[in-house]
Amino acid sequence: MQLKPIKPKRISDQVFEQLRELIFRGELKAGEQIMSERELSEVLSVSRTSVRDAIRKLVMMGFLEQKQGLGTFVRNPESMDKGPLAMAMESQDATLTDLLEVRMGMECNAAAMAAKRADAKDLEFIEKSLRDMENAVRNGELGNEADVSFHMALSYATKNPLQIYLMKNFFDYLFIGIRENLSHLYKEPENVEKIISQHNEIAAAVKSKNPEKAYAAMKKHIDFVIGFFTRLNKISLKI
Repeated sequence: MQLKPIKPKRISDQVFEQLRELIFRGELKAGEQIMSERELSEVLSVSRTSVRDAIRKLVMMGFLEQKQGLGTFVRNPESMDKGPLAMAMESQDATLTDLLEVRMGMECNAAAMAAKRADAKDLEFIEKSLRDMENAVRNGELGNEADVSFHMALSYATKNPLQIYLMKNFFDYLFIGIRENLSHLYKEPENVEKIISQHNEIAAAVKSKNPEKAYAAMKKHIDFVIGFFTRLNKISLKI
């Protein structure tokens, strides 16, 4: 057995991770202005230098953007250059079916892993996303942002950093790059009610720590989405 020296995390890295998590979970939304360096340093009880380093890293990675004289904002995926997924979709002439089949594999496994690994914090975020979607629908909104937050909460519960990163990029493309196609799903109230019910079923399986039920519940959810687009004859649309 080989042991390695423990390397303490830099303060700026911890600030970076907290801000990135807020962005990935949807707590900080696209286009939203974040607190100033001074405010963040006070809230986090760290130096402004640490905050500045963290923000600089997030800007370089494309998660934040700084606007002269206005402040720092969460970057809108629509303003970013095409990512690897978008370019792959175009170069391979992929369809919505192809995209949703990939989503099936990634998310069913994520749900099963979440059922094994979710902690109290994960369950709290899952519950919050369920409430947010119900409130959004009640207020006449589509609820798609809360939908993304739900699936990202499951991704975080896997405790797999690569899964989290891949799902963030996947949902940026799914809910931004093909928003026009996906909007059909949310415009029918009965679909939204079914989605909320399916989310609750997935959440219940995760809470009960039942990987098999979580996997099956997520498969049922994605099958429903695929079925909807098949009936709508939109499944073969080029993305």
